[in-house]
Order: sequence, then C-alpha cells, then structure tokens
Amino acid sequence: MVNRRKLYTGLWGTLFILALTSIFIGSMELSLPQLIQLDQVAWMLLVTSRLPRLVSVVITGVGLSVAGLLMQQLSQNRFVSPSTAATQDSARLGILVSMIFFSSSTMYVRVGFAFMFALLGTGLFITAIEKIRIKNMIFVPLLGMTLGMVIDSLTTFLALRFDVMQALSAYMVGNFSLLIRGRYELLYLAIIVVGLGYVFSHRFSVASMGEAVAVNLGLNYRQTIQLGLLIVSLISAVIVVTVGSIAYVGLIVPNIISMTFGDNLKRTLPTTALVGANFLLLADILSRVVIYPYQVPVGLIVGVVGSLLFIVILVQKRKLA
Repeated sequence: MVNRRKLYTGLWGTLFILALTSIFIGSMELSLPQLIQLDQVAWMLLVTSRLPRLVSVVITGVGLSVAGLLMQQLSQNRFVSPSTAATQDSARLGILVSMIFFSSSTMYVRVGFAFMFALLGTGLFITAIEKIRIKNMIFVPLLGMTLGMVIDSLTTFLALRFDVMQALSAYMVGNFSLLIRGRYELLYLAIIVVGLGYVFSHRFSVASMGEAVAVNLGLNYRQTIQLGLLIVSLISAVIVVTVGSIAYVGLIVPNIISMTFGDNLKRTLPTTALVGANFLLLADILSRVVIYPYQVPVGLIVGVVGSLLFIVILVQKRKLA
C-alpha cells in the first residue's frame, strides 16, 4: 500500500522543483542573481509573465484532471473526459457564437457562452449514453468523440462562413505563451469550482455506483448528476477560453490514480489534482526547451505524451481484465 504522507511529500516537492524550473526557463534570460540584485527588468519579467504562466499551468492541470475524474465518475466509464465527451468541442462552439453575435465580446461573455454550450453538449452526451444499450468501455467514449467531431465540423463551417477562423484558431490548441498579467486571472474561478467538486465528492462517489444504488442510499441522483455537469462544464469553459483546448490530461491522470488508489473520490481528488498539475507543468517546460529558444504549444506535447500513456493504460487494463 502506498504511504500517503510520502506520496504527498513527493508530489509537492516535485511541483516545487518544476515550478522553480519553469520560472527560469524562457526565451528571455532570467536568473536568481538578477532577482537578488533587484534588477528592474528581471522583476518585471517575473511578475508580468513567468509567474502568471506558472499559476496558469498549475490551475489548468488541476482543473482538467479533476474535471476528467468527475466525468469518469458520472459516466461510469474510465475513458470519458472533457476531450472525449464533446465538452471542449461544445465550449469552442460557444466561443464562436459569441464571436459572431458579439464581435467585441469580453472574456467573461465568451466564458458565459462557452459554459452554456459545454453544458448542453455534455448533457446531450450523458443523455445519449443513458439511452443506448451498448455501454462497454470503448463504445461510450467513441460515441462522445463522434459527437465531438460533429460539433467541431459545425464550428469549422460556421467559422469559415463568418470569416472568424483565424480568431478561433487560438482556442484549438492549448498554449500558455501568451498568458501575461491581466489575461489569466479568470482561471482562479476554476479553482473555486474544483473546491466545490471536493465538497460534494462523496455524493459523486455514491452516484458512480448507479442510479438504483444511489437512490436506495437516499441520494438525489439526478440533482447530483446535474451538479457534476455544471462543475465540469464551467471548469472546461474557463480553461478553453483562457488557454485553449488540451486533451489527455483529464483522461490519463484520473486513470493512473484510480489504478493505484481506487474510486473513493474524497481520497483520490486531491492526489489527482496534484498529479495533474505536475504532469502539465512538466509538459509546459518541455514545450519551451524542445526547440529552444522557440516554443511549441503545450497541447502538442501533451498530445504526444498522452497518447503514449493512453496506450500503456489500455494494455494494463487488458492485463487486469
């Protein structure tokens, strides 16, 4: 059995080391001696760019991993996440609609539209899997990905039709390079919503046992599912609007944790959040050094690493089956 105290010490220690590394890596030179000497340019770079980026990466990693964990609990399927349940695709459609009808819309307006559409898309997915008879481990996420492709195709068509494809492309792949002070603060809302998910984690654990069991235990099953959808949709909307779409984090991290610690959400949610933050922060550092001094979108790094880890998880689950 894993010693939880040692695990958390290791995760926090790793996060601290990665955070320090992240602060001092970039196209512009920043060093500890410069900060000690109170170099004005160095401190300006730290406060306006490096720290906002660090905070953004950590919050995004926490938000995506927790949203994925909740989605897997609500759908009772290990391969469901915001990127395979049409949540992120629907959020992008909402952003597009806000661009078309409110061309000068603020980030808050775009989050509102992204949230509404993400909620509708995810709700449609949950309703669909409740209606179908085939509910094996692979078919359910395939259904979500198919729905996501339909929504994504509609989004692309409308973007081309209204000539906003270039503006929409910023939300297609996750990228932290443009996040500076004044453009990332919306992400703090995701942390508040993650906290709400932890408060109701016991209810989500009971709901994951199925409607019949949950109702017999006195849980309002439908209300709990709706609350979970609200939390997942709001987290996804805030992240897509601020950072862009990032796949695999919400799929890979919860699976790794569940294979080690089981399905008690109250116990696994904090660990999932910490591992998600470490995973995305490491990916962000790699995105800055792989073709240094240039940067690649972190979504590409996560896509490559995540796909390899996904194959490993599939093989591992097959061995355990």
